[in-house]
Amino acid sequence: MNSAPRAVVFDVNETLSDTTALRRRLDELGAPGAQVHARFLPSVLRDGFALTFAGEPAPFQRVAEDVLRAELGAAGVRERLDRDLDAAVELALGAFSEFTVHPDVPGGVERLAERGFLLVAFTNSSAAQCEGLLERAGVRGRFAHVLSVQDAGPWKPHPDAYAHALSVCGLAAPEALLAAVHPWDVDGAARAGLGTAWVDRAGAPYPSTYRAADLVVPGVDALADALPPPA
Repeated sequence: MNSAPRAVVFDVNETLSDTTALRRRLDELGAPGAQVHARFLPSVLRDGFALTFAGEPAPFQRVAEDVLRAELGAAGVRERLDRDLDAAVELALGAFSEFTVHPDVPGGVERLAERGFLLVAFTNSSAAQCEGLLERAGVRGRFAHVLSVQDAGPWKPHPDAYAHALSVCGLAAPEALLAAVHPWDVDGAARAGLGTAWVDRAGAPYPSTYRAADLVVPGVDALADALPPPA
């Protein structure tokens, strides 16, 4: 980091949100929940990145529907479902309204806000889904902005996505730090000039091909302790 940030920009999917409700719904449908759940978000991101690269990014919801339709409609899975494919996709995607935050998030958010940081949520999915997640966690009031790439055009990690978030918040890149569990998001933010924190809950190695994070923390609560107070 070139300077102490005054704002923390949080990725949302998996950084803040715990997505295990999706696995439960998949199990209820008769699908192999663990396997489909493990592939779901990486597949959605793959397709969203590909469309962004091609110049035609699509809304997260549409991409997610297509991914689930392919997963649940595959041979050996569709026969196990307890309802037709369209209904199964609809039920599975309803899990987004049940997502909770990870246990380290509420306390960490509260401490960052109390120390004077401007907090921003910035997601590749919809702002409405993020609003609901933060409301259920009781921390929505701590966030000054809830932003989606749907208003920016390209998905993160395209540089225009980060530029959009900075513009909306009235921040210069060195004034903001992006916190994410995804190394690709950390790398993209670093290339856009933001400070970065990798939230490494799994204790996994960081890819050597990406720009290193300025900070590595095991949770959002630890991030609050690792950052100096904003000037």
